[in-house]
Amino acid sequence: MQNVSNYLSITFIIIALLAAGAFYRAANNSRLTLGILLLWLLVQALVARSGFYTITTGFPPRIGLLLGPPMLLIAGLFLSNSGRRYLDGLRLETLTLLHTVRIAVELILLGLFLHRAIPQLMTFEGRNYDILAGLTAPVVYYLVFRSKLLDAKGLLVWNFVCLGLLANIVVNAVLSAPSPFQRFAFEQPNVAILHFPFVWLPSCVVPLVLLAHLAAIRQLLKKQQNLTLGK
Repeated sequence: MQNVSNYLSITFIIIALLAAGAFYRAANNSRLTLGILLLWLLVQALVARSGFYTITTGFPPRIGLLLGPPMLLIAGLFLSNSGRRYLDGLRLETLTLLHTVRIAVELILLGLFLHRAIPQLMTFEGRNYDILAGLTAPVVYYLVFRSKLLDAKGLLVWNFVCLGLLANIVVNAVLSAPSPFQRFAFEQPNVAILHFPFVWLPSCVVPLVLLAHLAAIRQLLKKQQNLTLGK
């Protein structure tokens, strides 16, 4: 986008790659995981650079291809035996720390708002409180995995709360993007996600954050169930 500085774009590229790298570490340095992530990032970059997502008329909306495929993949992981084994093998402590990336993402969103690429409601000055998840992630990590002052139940509650924060901003972002479903921010729609590199936010960063929460919740609930059954 011409009205967004190169500094902001380059910074976000680094943030997205760091998020992918953190999930790669959570997946025990799985080469398959890394390959899928890098391939998906490349595909979305090429599609966005072609201007495909800037065509906002028609149905279904093209931006559905940003979030749709990752959601189907996540669903597949939970519905298949091999997928569930994969989820249970993810490193819980790394999944927790991954959420610190949300601090940087919120600062990027503020910058995009100042460049008139997203509406104010998508920032922490508006309806977006997702930065709280990022700020508390290292604290929760320390309390659970280092000092042991917070137990698995506390970590489970934190994951559910932060999952709610994520759902809030995703709904507001989708409903403020130019599409037949737009309901907010007609004076300044969410156009940033139609362009590279910011297409990586809904197509990669958000799904990784979502999967980190869902995998952690699954592991923690399974742990509680095993304790109840005396396993």
